Amino acid sequence: MEADESGFEIIQGQGAWVIRMWWPTGPITGGPQRITVEAAEGAATRDVARGISTTVLRRLDLAAAMKLAETAPELRHGMEEVTAKVEEAGASAGLLLANEGVSEPYLAMLAVTYKTMADLGAPAPVPWLARLIGRRPETAKDHLKRARREGYLTTVAGKAGGELTEKATKALAAFTESDDGQN
Repeated sequence: MEADESGFEIIQGQGAWVIRMWWPTGPITGGPQRITVEAAEGAATRDVARGISTTVLRRLDLAAAMKLAETAPELRHGMEEVTAKVEEAGASAGLLLANEGVSEPYLAMLAVTYKTMADLGAPAPVPWLARLIGRRPETAKDHLKRARREGYLTTVAGKAGGELTEKATKALAAFTESDDGQN
């Protein structure tokens, strides 16, 4: 494995070929974002002349590459930082809920926290979100439905997550500005 500030590269050899798989720095939530296949140094000309076969591609071991990438200390540190930020955002949403009820800033913060969880590939974002806001998963789900209904978060059919709307972005900006003014 090779790593730098932009990401991680896992290299596998397959006969006359070298396969390079690249993931950006941050949590591994799926397969690589780039795969290159090139002739291995010193590979027989006759093997390279035939080109890349489907056999070479079928032998690509994505599962092993992902396991290897997930063990990288740089990745673990990055994941810990991201998780801490999600936990902080969720705790902020919980404080907003406790202090203001189901308000505009709360729904916007809930939406951004949930979107981030989904973007990270969290296998069960609703129970995690519920724990952070101090409510049951059913309540968190109802609040997410309300956030969608009231225009803070879009829907992605059949998947967790969505996109923040302009309304959510404005509510977060207004909340951040008012919070900055109090300090």
